[in-house]
Amino acid sequence: MPDTILDSLVIGAGPSGLQLGYFLEKAGRDYLILEEGEAPGTFFRTFPRHRTLISINKKHTGTDDPERNLRADWNSLLSDDPELLFTRYSDRYFPPADDMLRYLADYASASGLRISYGTRVVSVTREGPDGPFAVTDQGGTVRRARRLVVATGFGGPNVPDIPGIETAEVYGTASVDPADYLDRRVLILGKANSAFETADNLIETAAVIHVAGPNTLNLAWRTHFVGHLRAINNNFLDTYQLKLQNAVLDGDVRRVEQRPDGTYLVTVSFVRADEVTKDIPYDKVIVCTGFRMDTSIFGEGCRPETTIRDRFPALTPAFESVNVPGMYFAGTLMQSRDFKHGTTGFIHGFRYSVRALHRILESRHHANPWPARALPADADALTAAVIERVNRTSALWQQFEVLGDVIDFPGDGARYLEELPVDLKEPLAGGDRGHFTVTLEYGPDHAKRDPFDVSQGRISQRDAERAHEGHYLHPVVRFHGPDGPPAVHHVTENLENDWTSREVHVEPLRAFIAKHLPTASA
Repeated sequence: MPDTILDSLVIGAGPSGLQLGYFLEKAGRDYLILEEGEAPGTFFRTFPRHRTLISINKKHTGTDDPERNLRADWNSLLSDDPELLFTRYSDRYFPPADDMLRYLADYASASGLRISYGTRVVSVTREGPDGPFAVTDQGGTVRRARRLVVATGFGGPNVPDIPGIETAEVYGTASVDPADYLDRRVLILGKANSAFETADNLIETAAVIHVAGPNTLNLAWRTHFVGHLRAINNNFLDTYQLKLQNAVLDGDVRRVEQRPDGTYLVTVSFVRADEVTKDIPYDKVIVCTGFRMDTSIFGEGCRPETTIRDRFPALTPAFESVNVPGMYFAGTLMQSRDFKHGTTGFIHGFRYSVRALHRILESRHHANPWPARALPADADALTAAVIERVNRTSALWQQFEVLGDVIDFPGDGARYLEELPVDLKEPLAGGDRGHFTVTLEYGPDHAKRDPFDVSQGRISQRDAERAHEGHYLHPVVRFHGPDGPPAVHHVTENLENDWTSREVHVEPLRAFIAKHLPTASA
């Protein structure tokens, strides 16, 4: 074993490590997954703390199309086995976290994945700038690999730099027993789901609950970012707006002082009250401000550059570290590419990005080009291909504006490539003849609009000429020519996402494609 150099070494057997392992196993690659726990999905043994997932598990969709069903299934990993769907494990729309643990264990076993459990990585070094990675575990065993994929998820809490914050409790270890907060005044730092999940749990017992943070409270149904506050966790907002002693504080916490009796005095600078600063007493302070990557295992020479307040790895469009060639990232750590915009931080998003990563690894290192199908280079064939894809695809649906299909023009024909990261150029062919991209996107400023406000007006879903004004998810096709900005065509939004009307959807798209279709190469 010490002299063996693997193709790929994956750190972490959470959902993303298993998903990549599935593709590596299917391709017959020489790989190994290292997992600190004794079973897959260690994260879900602790989180979410109140044991209910907020990832949707919609079993009854009215269709037996497996691709379309993945649009409403936010927990399944990708596979060719219809039995390896999370919908087989729970009937609940918001399922228990323990069901995820059972599912991941079965997925790993049924897929025959090569996993070394009970293996905690303590250091990652590299043998020269281009040499193999050397990964050492807690027992001193060293494993070497040409490529390293970090699929560890987050390593710990993201604790803001506030004087005295170290005396507060954190989301991952604070008690979840409401009786421990009986008649207490509680401050919760953070304005996302973990904060409001914690607040909702205490409504019946705590005397006063304040949820605080400097940023605007964002609701997922408005922004379409599923990491923003979800409806399942926002019962607390009623207790605030209906004057039940609770409140959302908009401002910076400047100091957390724990007093000799164990209570706290917290200094808050409000942003909506003429910069008023106030000292407020609390019995408990809980920090629910998210998570961050742990970089302590990486040695000099292979420590990945970080971004977004050092919480995430800085990545290229190929999900590779910007400063450590050969080090890739999978899973929620991929979200630095679409932070607080797309769905890469969640299973229903990163399962597709991990598939894209595997295709990148195959094309770069194993001479297997990106999967593509040949098409005639004519407007009818290309229009039909686009319409068929946008009406079925789950990948572009879940990874809106993050992954896209591409039609390029090598030789005299056309190729249709599916699910490329939108800014990944290396699989493209055809030189300066240009290419089309196909994505699903929301309309301009959609996050700033209230979708329930009818006074804002709506365009007709049959008005193709005003399709670009649509706010809801719809297909966008672009032609990227050799010069100037891309030409853009919006396919009119549709209530049931059925883009098959010949008059409204098909013919306007065909005219756009015909107008920009490259001429045959000489």
